[in-house]
Amino acid sequence: MWPMRTKIVSAFPGVGKTTYHKNNPETTLDSDSSGFSWVINENGEKVRNPEFPQNYINHIKENVGKYKYIFVSSHKEVRDALLDNCLYFYLVYPDDNRKEEFIQRYRDRGNDENFIKLVDSKWNEWMSEYYWMDRGCEKLTAYDGWNLDTVLEAQDRRDGGEILTEDVEELT
Repeated sequence: MWPMRTKIVSAFPGVGKTTYHKNNPETTLDSDSSGFSWVINENGEKVRNPEFPQNYINHIKENVGKYKYIFVSSHKEVRDALLDNCLYFYLVYPDDNRKEEFIQRYRDRGNDENFIKLVDSKWNEWMSEYYWMDRGCEKLTAYDGWNLDTVLEAQDRRDGGEILTEDVEELT
C-alpha cells in the first residue's frame, strides 16, 4: 500500500480537531501536545519536558504517510518547531470576531477556568500572530458557522481545483 499524502494541521483549540478525529479515526491522528510537553519529575511534580518540542516533532514525523491529516497544537513553540524542521502545515484558526463563541464553547465542554481565562486574555495577541504569520504554512480561517470539517472540505476542494480561493469567502 502506498503512503498517504499527509497534511499537518495546526489548529486552534475548540475548532474541531477531536470531533473530526472521532468521525474519521482511520485517516486522522489527533496528536495532543500535552503528552509530550509535560513529565513527572522525581518529586512527583508535573514539569516541562526538556525534550519538548523536538519529541513532539519526532512523533509527527514518524506518522507522516500514515494518515491524511495529523492534527497538532497551535502553540507558537510548536509552529516554530514545525518551521525549523521544514514541515509545511496548515494553520486553522477562528475568525477573530468569534471570541465569545469560543469562550462559551470551552465552558460548555468543561475546560478548566484557568484555560478559559488564558484564552480570553491572549485572544487578540494570538489572532494577530496567526494573521501576520507569513511563511511555512497556509492559513485557513474558520469563519462564522465553520468548524474544522468545513475548513478542510473547502481547502481540499480548492486544492483539487473545484473552487477558487475567492469562492471560499463567498461560502461564508
